[in-house]
Amino acid sequence: MEVIKISPRGYCYGVVDAINLAKKAAKDPHIPKPIYILGAIVHNRHAVAELEEYGIISLEGDDREALLDQVSEGTVIFTAHGVSPAVKQKARAKGLFCIDATCPDVTRTHKLVKELAAQGYTILYIGKRGHPEPAGVIGEAPDHVHLVENEADVDALGIEPDRERIAVTTQTTLSKWDTERVLNYIKQRYPQALVFNDLCMATQERQEAAVAQGRDADLVLVVGDTRSNNSNRLVQVVQEIARRPARLVDSVADLRPEWFAGVKRVAVTAGSSTPSRITREVIEYLESLPVEVLAPKTETEAES
Repeated sequence: MEVIKISPRGYCYGVVDAINLAKKAAKDPHIPKPIYILGAIVHNRHAVAELEEYGIISLEGDDREALLDQVSEGTVIFTAHGVSPAVKQKARAKGLFCIDATCPDVTRTHKLVKELAAQGYTILYIGKRGHPEPAGVIGEAPDHVHLVENEADVDALGIEPDRERIAVTTQTTLSKWDTERVLNYIKQRYPQALVFNDLCMATQERQEAAVAQGRDADLVLVVGDTRSNNSNRLVQVVQEIARRPARLVDSVADLRPEWFAGVKRVAVTAGSSTPSRITREVIEYLESLPVEVLAPKTETEAES
């Protein structure tokens, strides 16, 4: 069986920066302890567990502002997904030392939304409900921003087509193809809208690579956490765009030999929040599987 190592895959620069910031803070004797992270630094349990070895405490919960009620001293780290201004204000009011590990791509969207709101725009933000990134961005101007996931959400807003000041922006980790579809719908409905597609380049590159290189595989494995939006989108685009079978696996422990019976090519990629060592373990396992397990002989081959 051939193992296709899809490239690029795995950690993006925003994730690397966030994790390195946290580790540096843990080692710095001048940074107040204990150190807390509001939510997971990135959506991957292995990355979170690694930081726990440095004494860093990850607080789980969807409401970042409410999580601050559990912190009375020390340092708080804002995750790569970003937080709202209200969260930052509350942390400072509590006298906490703050470290902002927000991905630069997400920070750019925060600034854009703040500027557009100040200019009086109604902002349609294409994103995923319940994800921390939209919560942080919308918090910049909650009275001006409307979260939409699909065309039906756009229609439900009831915004008149002739309204002049309309702008559109996006979450960074969505499916490229889903985002383009909703953007095109909005542009048809509101031709005057200012459109800013903020899907990050790393997300686009990983999705395009998964589709292009996954087309040659009998099965595509995406290594990532079930909570990781970018990992789930990789599975989605392989299934819907490349039209190939795809599975999301957390680690090598999820793999089952029976998945690979008769499979001649398996492709492997990883979400941008997946540690490289976890993906390497998956690839090494696949390369170690005996051929007879992967591709049973046909009756003709057995007779010869």
